Amino acid sequence: MDTVPEGFRPHPRKSGFTAPWEPIYQRPHEEGLSLGLHAGDAHANSRGFVHGGLISTLCDNAMGLSCAGALGGIKGLVTVNLSMDFLGTARVGQWLEVRGAVTRTGRTLNFAEARVFADGKLCARGSGVFKAQV
Repeated sequence: MDTVPEGFRPHPRKSGFTAPWEPIYQRPHEEGLSLGLHAGDAHANSRGFVHGGLISTLCDNAMGLSCAGALGGIKGLVTVNLSMDFLGTARVGQWLEVRGAVTRTGRTLNFAEARVFADGKLCARGSGVFKAQV
């Protein structure tokens, strides 16, 4: 069994879309929320790299959940914009951490960023804008 880094607990939010990627873990931190998982075959493309679509989805989730945590008292958030930069690769067998962080909150629009690490090495970064549903 793969070891889960200290502070990570099973992520309680489940969906049909992310179910094939389980188990997914979460860890709160000062700026927001991290999501993490052990990269396996279900996360990879044909070359053994973690698929950019999975990385983008986890960034979207980590950033949105970080904003929701900072706001409190909202029904949810809708992604208005998501931008990704892929700086390297993550591979099957690595621990992937997606570290979401709130950069600015407003009455309706909220901004966040995410950094993605594969075994501690930065491999992607994202930014997003989220509209709060009150």
